[in-house]
Amino acid sequence: MTVRRVVPNIQSEAVQESREFYGLLGFEEVMNHGWIMTLASPATPAAQISIMAADETAPVTPDMSVEVDDVDAAYAAVRDSGAEIVHPLQDEEWGVRRFFARDPNGRVVNVLSHRSSR
Repeated sequence: MTVRRVVPNIQSEAVQESREFYGLLGFEEVMNHGWIMTLASPATPAAQISIMAADETAPVTPDMSVEVDDVDAAYAAVRDSGAEIVHPLQDEEWGVRRFFARDPNGRVVNVLSHRSSR
């Protein structure tokens, strides 16, 4: 399994203000679904930050996202380890297949693959 990128998820009610702040550091908007906005560095596109008010398609807002090349294999490995699955593996209407798991420190990790890249 290959990790493609790791993205911190910042929960915020000040989404536009956060966009402006991170814009000062060189980030530009690359995705905006209203409830989640992703900013990336134009020079290094995998350097990203996601800002969300709340995750609209899951029960909790994750602390970070990890994009992998095979989310089904990641799900099997995490499930078999006995880690808590917070949100089951499923296809989301906005183009990803994902699940949430709780890490040993209690952080919620969104593990995903883009369906078009599977």
